[in-house]
Amino acid sequence: MKQFLIWWLIIGIAFAIDGEEGVIANEFALYHNYPNPFNPVTTIKFSLPETQQVTLKVYNLMGREVVTLVDQELQAGYHTTKWHAGNMASGIYFYRLMSEKKAITQKMILMK
Repeated sequence: MKQFLIWWLIIGIAFAIDGEEGVIANEFALYHNYPNPFNPVTTIKFSLPETQQVTLKVYNLMGREVVTLVDQELQAGYHTTKWHAGNMASGIYFYRLMSEKKAITQKMILMK
């Protein structure tokens, strides 16, 4: 299967989105990041049952947005993104996948 890779660099935090074309997911899902706890890079996987506009954001324990990892229309299928959190403090963070219809949140731990 053809894979595509999109690289972004925002305020010193780099991440990438990988996807597999032709692989159809049957649910809107946000999976546990791995590794967890992590230092300083973790992988976040999610699936979309249809092409849609989605955002994937990371929040600190106080609920403040730390970074937006994804903010675009993505095709149906499985997607992964990496969060490079080398300049962030150790602690608990939440990542949230949102579309027009649904939102899912998971917890992760950055341990330095």
